[in-house]
Parts: sequence; structure tokens; C-alpha cells
Amino acid sequence: MAEFILYKSIICVVIFALSLGIAAYSTWWERKFAGLLQDRWGPSRAGWWGLLQPLADGGKMLWKEEIIPNVSNKFLFVIAPALFIVTAIVAGVLIPWAPDLKIGETFYSMQISDVNVGVIFLLGVTSIGVYGIMIGGWASNNKYSLLGAIRASAQMISYELAMGISLIALIITAGGTLSFSEIVKAQDAGVANIVWQPLGFLIFFVCALAETNRAPFDLAECETELVGGYHTEYSAFKLGLFLFAEYINMFVSSAVMAGFYFGGYNFPFAAELYQALGLETGDWQISLIGFLVYFTKVAIFITTFMWIRWTLPRFRYDQLMNLGWKTLLPLSLLNLALTVVVEFFRGNIHL
Repeated sequence: MAEFILYKSIICVVIFALSLGIAAYSTWWERKFAGLLQDRWGPSRAGWWGLLQPLADGGKMLWKEEIIPNVSNKFLFVIAPALFIVTAIVAGVLIPWAPDLKIGETFYSMQISDVNVGVIFLLGVTSIGVYGIMIGGWASNNKYSLLGAIRASAQMISYELAMGISLIALIITAGGTLSFSEIVKAQDAGVANIVWQPLGFLIFFVCALAETNRAPFDLAECETELVGGYHTEYSAFKLGLFLFAEYINMFVSSAVMAGFYFGGYNFPFAAELYQALGLETGDWQISLIGFLVYFTKVAIFITTFMWIRWTLPRFRYDQLMNLGWKTLLPLSLLNLALTVVVEFFRGNIHL
């Protein structure tokens, strides 16, 4: 029991540090990537190639003057960014980062918690995240912040419906399991779920852009209309938490898509490679290779998020709503119907 608690504590610390580190350097990579697209250097002064820029940005947010409006609800104003970033981090506890690791005679899972209703838990946690935005926008007692919060809540409701239906289709394809680790393990034969769920993945990806408030779906913080949106009145460390949580959400969303649709730590001909290297199930080399494969897929998704932000213009709000209700929702229902038909002929569904 003591060994189990120690192992889980180490995994928690490692994944927590990994989430924060990836989120911090996603800000650096986004600025570098934007510079590449715009034919400029991006951060280049803080450290070699600007690698210390995230530390400089974090220090600036930490040491700037903290301002809390007199007319705000001070308790809720303070608690909102903390709620937002906590829910962003909690969603990462379900992700199986690598194949099980064997220490002695015991196999240890490379995830914090393997919940048997992981998909439902994931949807529930991501739904709670919008409360941080809503509370922060309302507690600021600022009309622009309130409008941004209302936009964020309406956007979340509109796109979570299509996302949930696309996940139902994925669950049917995965044999009915709701466990994240089981969905990933089911793809170990080299056939990822993207083969059977291309439309479902496209719907999920678009909804993930909307759920994370990334461009072109960043209507909740539209600078041209709402000054800064829901975090207009925030400054210093609290503003930093809101901005930082956005990158953690992007990281977790990328990990979820890579696991659900692209096999996670699995890759084609993995069994043949491990056999050629003389590796057996549970060896640390297999866990390391699996982690690197998963991380590579996540990095590609993060870069895609950034590419879209610096390529596409922001939608109007009516376009945002029309896309969610008139396009994605019907497509998700069509994808669910097609999935039932395909799985029936594959023999995975019996009437």
C-alpha cells in the first residue's frame, strides 16, 4: 500500500510539472511559430533563442501590481481564476501517457487514475471549467466582462452537445468502454480510431477549438468588441492564471484527441519493433518509447491549434452559433447513425 501511494504521488507530481512546463513553453512556441508565419524572429532576447521568455513572462505577471476593483465581489473575483486553472489541470488525471511499467513483479499504470467512466468524468470536468469564466465575468461588475462570460457559457453549451454525441460514436467503436486507458489499449493493433471515426474526429476537433476558446472561436475575449472579455478587470497573477489555464486546456485537449483517435502511445508495427529490440511487456524502454510517441502526437496537435489561430480570422457570434447548432449538431447525429450501421456490419453490435 505504501509503495502504491508513493508511486501515485510521484506520478501526480510529474504530470503536474509536465502540464505546467508544457503550458509555459507553449507560449514560447506560439510566439516563435507566429514569428515564422509572419517572417520575423519572435522572442530572441531572454536566453538563447528566447528560451527563458516564459520565465520572464511569468515573473512579470507575478510581480506586477495587483488591482481588485472596489465594486467587484472580491471573494468570487479571487476564486474564479483558481477554479479555472484547477479544472484545467484535473482533466489531465485520466490520460494514460505510456504502457504499464513493471517494477519488480508489479505493473504500474502510467496515469494518475483509471476511472471506468473516464469519458463521462472528462466531459464533466471540462463543463465545470466554464464556471471560472462565468464567475470571473460576473464578479468583476463590468459590462464587458459580463458579456464575455455570457458568450463563453453559451458557446460551451452549444459545442458540448456535438462533442458529446461524437464521443458516443467513439464509445460504440471502442466496444462500449468508457475507460480512457481501455480506449487507448484497443488501438494497439495499429488501427487507430481515426480510421473508423474520421467525421467524429473532425467534429471533436472543431468543438475542442471552441471549448478552449481558441481562435477563431475566441469570442469570449474578443478585443475589438469587449476590451478583454471576461478577464478585462484582471491583472497581474490572476490574469496570468486565466491565460495559463488556456494553454493547459489546449495541452489536455491535444492529449485527449491523440489518445481517443490516434492511438495515444500506440503506433504501427510497435510489436515488431519491440520484438526486434528484445523488449518485453513492462520494460522501461517500452514505456519511454510510448511516452515519446504520445508526446509527439500532442505536440503536433498543439502546433495545429496555433496554426489555426494565426491563419483564420475570428468568427462573428452569429456564425459561431450557426456552426454549432446548424452544422456540427446535425453532422454529429449523422456520424452516430453511420457508426451504428458500420459497427452492425462489423459484427460489434447485435440486434
